[in-house]
Amino acid sequence: MSGFLSLLARNRLALAGAVVIVTVVLLALVTPLLPLANPDATNTAIRFQRPFQGEALLGTDHLGRDLLSRLLWGTRLSLAVGFTAAVAAATLGATIGIIAGYYGGRTDNIIMRGVDMLMAFPYILLALAIVAALGPGLMNALIAVAAVNIPFFARNIRGVTVGIAHKEFVDAARLSGLSNARIIVSEVLPNVIPVVVVAMSTTIGWMILETAGLSFLGLGSQPPQADLGSMLGEARSALITNPHTSLVPGLMILVIVMAINLLGDGVRDALDPRLKSGALSRPMPATRVHRETPPAPPAGEAVLALQGLQTQFHVKQRKYRAVGGVDLALHAGECLGIIGESGSGKSVAALSVMGLVASPPGVITGGAVYYKGRDLIGAPYETLRQLRGDRVAYIFQDPLATLHPLYTVGEQLIEAVRAHHSVSRIQARRHAIELLKSVRIPNAQDRIDSYPHEMSGGMRQRVGIAMALSNDPEVIIADEPTTALDVTVQAQILSLLDDLRRERGLAIIFITHDFGVVAQLCDRVAVMYAGRIVEEGPTPAILNTPQHPYTARLMACVPELGQGRRELAAIPGLPPAVDQLPTGCAFAERCDLVRPACTAGDIALTTSGPRKLRCILPPLPREARV
Repeated sequence: MSGFLSLLARNRLALAGAVVIVTVVLLALVTPLLPLANPDATNTAIRFQRPFQGEALLGTDHLGRDLLSRLLWGTRLSLAVGFTAAVAAATLGATIGIIAGYYGGRTDNIIMRGVDMLMAFPYILLALAIVAALGPGLMNALIAVAAVNIPFFARNIRGVTVGIAHKEFVDAARLSGLSNARIIVSEVLPNVIPVVVVAMSTTIGWMILETAGLSFLGLGSQPPQADLGSMLGEARSALITNPHTSLVPGLMILVIVMAINLLGDGVRDALDPRLKSGALSRPMPATRVHRETPPAPPAGEAVLALQGLQTQFHVKQRKYRAVGGVDLALHAGECLGIIGESGSGKSVAALSVMGLVASPPGVITGGAVYYKGRDLIGAPYETLRQLRGDRVAYIFQDPLATLHPLYTVGEQLIEAVRAHHSVSRIQARRHAIELLKSVRIPNAQDRIDSYPHEMSGGMRQRVGIAMALSNDPEVIIADEPTTALDVTVQAQILSLLDDLRRERGLAIIFITHDFGVVAQLCDRVAVMYAGRIVEEGPTPAILNTPQHPYTARLMACVPELGQGRRELAAIPGLPPAVDQLPTGCAFAERCDLVRPACTAGDIALTTSGPRKLRCILPPLPREARV
């Protein structure tokens, strides 16, 4: 609860809305205790008295009634009706939505068709019809407002429940023998309540407006009882001559509804940690760049070179240094493996190459990425758009998440080709079939019209590779493309990538956790830790004689057949938080060979022949470092 309140307090608009609505609610609660005039007492001798010109602080209405007293009592009544209607609509709507979504089938069809019938009528006309049938009155207005909002909650909650009802934890509850009612209460409802709360926080304002609208038309609160809507309705005839009689209740409605909406937005953001971090914000077309003068391009003929690349995530006042100065060079026909624990910055570095790190919250704060001598960091969006998927392509880890579920794989391959080349649809389709054949998908002519969900994981990954190859790129960045695959399919994908690399002269950056994959595919290996390269060199040298303690520890975690080890090694401790990186070697706290000099200052990446090392220790045998 304290975490929720702290997140809510960070949103200044939501905090302002909370302060206003709390103030209004407190005023409404203490209204009976305040020394106010009788809100229904008339005195035509002082009718239409101006604000601050008599005993009535906010003036009087057409019957000489105290507007301040009627305003506070009317606000009390409007808030009570609005909140009650919201709770009633949310409770009934959520119940209907949960039952329809959980049971599905005929139950779902019958319930939701009834909801559709209600939604077919304009909600205000439906509310008017209900009040006309029940008769004017505040209670009947409450019933009408709640009834017309039930379909809104039912549809939203039904959609959420359908997704939850088929989750593994619900299936596990069924297998344990729990009844449907017990599963709904213990498994489904806790996951639905946050959605209900968010929906309520954003609809209470509507319900107050709807109730005020009915009272304005004379169908809600009846004289002499006052709510904000009836006050507006009574004052409309004097709007020109005595506008204060309309402005007083009108401004109160505006303040209440605005405050509730601001607070509702804040509640939604606080309940969804992705919103507060900016993960669901509309990203910029390219990663934001805020750096000083970029470094000069490196010597040599590297097709892609990273020079001191630094990428951070700015969340509120905190700065997460995901990539802290990476230097890499990739040559044509070469496969460079990047390995390290989760959170070491591998994927962020790869996405930074083409400005694909989402902004907000991502920011490239230093370094450069040179593609054939041209710096891509800060390049115009049109330049990046032309290179993305054409000269530099990506293969992602989960093809089911990256392939569009509503389009066939052929349509997506055709789109990838035509986005960069002016070819006819027939030519693009023919090329797409050839691509599917090149990645060894059988019956390519038939499978091109399949949807992603109709394919196995291995087939989808092959489609992802085909899409990356669709425009004959020079560089492919593969971000753990075999992690979710079984061993047999993984071996086939690796063999396919290796064959394609040799046939087409592709340069590949392969991000992985698996040293076995590195040994099979990669020419060179770069080991990352806490956003920096700690060791780099030819694959055989890195695997056989690791020189950095972290690399040696990673190698020790790999099971070895026939060695008689019964316990799998693990690296003690956890990687450091990238917003609080220690001075010196980031691995020092987990290293058995740590020395005072390791934490005294920054440790440079030194070069010795084909190898690079970020460590003050001299090269030692592998056994000495493990």
